[in-house]
Formats: sequence, C-alpha cells, structure tokens
Amino acid sequence: MEQKAYPFRSKRAEVKRNARVALLCGGVFVSMVGVAYGAVPLYQLFCQVTGYGGTTQRAEAAEQMVLDREIVVRFDANTSKDLPWDFSPKQKAVRIKLGQVSEIAYLARNIAPSKTIGTSSFNVSPSEMGRYFNKIDCFCFTEQPLAGGEAATMPVLFFIDPDMDQDDDLKHVKEVTLSYTFFKVDSVEDKTEISKSMVNTESTL
Repeated sequence: MEQKAYPFRSKRAEVKRNARVALLCGGVFVSMVGVAYGAVPLYQLFCQVTGYGGTTQRAEAAEQMVLDREIVVRFDANTSKDLPWDFSPKQKAVRIKLGQVSEIAYLARNIAPSKTIGTSSFNVSPSEMGRYFNKIDCFCFTEQPLAGGEAATMPVLFFIDPDMDQDDDLKHVKEVTLSYTFFKVDSVEDKTEISKSMVNTESTL
C-alpha cells in the first residue's frame, strides 16, 4: 500500500528543530558572556581542583606528619610588559622536609609615577608536583594596587604534601620551582585577557 506524505508534519518538525537550535545558540551566547566576566574566578577554581599545568593546591592548615625526605623549592618571578613593576623573590630557594611549613616572601615595587594594579597567576614545575604543593596563604588571583614608587612585601605560606613520597613517578624529584607572573589590571576586559594569557601559558608547559 502506498504511504501518503504529510507535508505539514515535516514543516512542524522543522519549526521545532529551528526553535531548539535558536535556544541552544542563545544559551551558548549567555554562557560565553558569563565566562567573559567570570573568567579569572573560573580559571582559579578549575586549576585548584585539577592541579592543571602545575597549579598548586590550597590548604587551611599544615599536615601533622613531617617526613625526613627533603625538597629544594626555588622561586621565580615575572611581570607582563605593560606592568611597570620590579618583582622578585626575597630569597631564591629554601630546603624543606615533606609536610614542613615554610614562609617566604616576594617583593613588588611600582616604578611608575602613578598608581597601577596587578594580579598574579602561578604554577610549579615539574607540573606533576602541582597536586602536592599546598599553599596556606598567598597573594595569587587578588588585585594588588601600588601607588607610584610604592613597594609591598607579599608572603607565601606553603608545604609539600607528604603523600608525594608515595608517588613512584616523583621518586626522582629533588627540586621544585614555584613561579609567579604579574599582569596589569585596569578593567573587566583586562581580567578576561589575563585569563586567556594564563591558559595559553599553562597549555605550553
């Protein structure tokens, strides 16, 4: 028996499909706008959860256990070209035991005559150390305003999780580098560009 065609049904189905596509596109647009305004906080959360690209972890308190195994932690500092700051660690390296809390500091000085604002990203290398490197207190992902010629000391309180000693892939590691990069911030648009720079930097590690 020959089956009859019903053109009105296909047209109705097409209208429904177009409506679904329109809603989907609208949802994607709204999501992209939201991401643009919240890029830095979202990036921060993603990195803290995953340890992506050597991103360190956050801890409320130190571990109770301290092992005899020692690690040398070196400190690195960088600034973007448009931020007129001198930025450097006050000490180049420390030797600590796994689980031992250590406090170091970075020094930033605004060499411009007027106020500037910076915010920093960070990572550790080798990147596999990111899930074991815990910071109790640091200055990352916060806006740091400095008046012309003003200097600020920015402490970092951290420890390396003793669980690192159980990781066979890190048995050979004797040194780790903690690196910070400061970016200039003037607006929401700048924060979005900073987030993009962070992603591009991490993806090359």
